[in-house]
Amino acid sequence: QVQLVESGGGLVQPGGSLRLSCVASGRIFGISTMAWYRQAPGRERELVASITSGASTSYAESVRGRFTISRDNAKNAAYLQMDSLKPEDTAVYKCNFNARYSSYYSQGTLVTVSS
Repeated sequence: QVQLVESGGGLVQPGGSLRLSCVASGRIFGISTMAWYRQAPGRERELVASITSGASTSYAESVRGRFTISRDNAKNAAYLQMDSLKPEDTAVYKCNFNARYSSYYSQGTLVTVSS
């Protein structure tokens, strides 16, 4: 069973940066879109960013210009560079890989932005 393994979450001060990584534990064939979601306590899940197999990207309005999504197809990996972090970015972040026959989600990593 292939799993998505995240790293890079933690505590950061407002204005700081973090880089999240998401790597598949095994080979996944035919990945189309990779995406990052987040969910803060008491709020609905939000699609933060996505990237297609052709490297087209899309961002939530709340993070556009501050976050950058990227992918490494050879490594079955996705990344989320988060800059100029704000307290309202505090949430559990999960990555998602959509393949031809399956959709995969990571366990989630907590990002806390606080002074």
